[in-house]
Amino acid sequence: MNVVILNGSPRANGNSREFSKYIAKGAEENGHKVDVLNVGFMRINGCLACEGCHMQNSKGCVQNDDMQKVYPYLEEADVIIFSSAVHYWGFTGQLQSLIARLYALKGMKPPKAKKYGLVLSSGSSGVYDGIISQYNDIVNYFHAQSIGIKTVFGEEGQKTKETLDSMYEFGKSI
Repeated sequence: MNVVILNGSPRANGNSREFSKYIAKGAEENGHKVDVLNVGFMRINGCLACEGCHMQNSKGCVQNDDMQKVYPYLEEADVIIFSSAVHYWGFTGQLQSLIARLYALKGMKPPKAKKYGLVLSSGSSGVYDGIISQYNDIVNYFHAQSIGIKTVFGEEGQKTKETLDSMYEFGKSI
């Protein structure tokens, strides 16, 4: 299977990026092809709601930014995993812009992925409900299934052997 991990962290050494590496390692050892896209470092604009992507004979989103590099991965993915720090009760801005741009896919060729996963990292507990609700809406909209949600909070829970092993096992479970 083709697994795409969308890492929303804008930090080079962020928790989400480290978690993505361990998930990828587990999935690769289980025989899957894995691409980790560090969207936190990409220039992805928000959706303009111009409807250009839904016009007859449209070639997709009219914006020419790094999302054009992401679309081919999404079209081939069997599994998509969102990995993000929590920024003010939501996905990172970069990942949120990518999610908004999924709108261009539904009118043309929705992701073939029928499995989705979610990994969230925060310094605080109790900040996940909004993201989890949005994630569940995405999964339902694409008539897919969730393979799991992992949440990690607090400084002591980040990048510990136990947490990283858990991310590796999450990847192996795909």
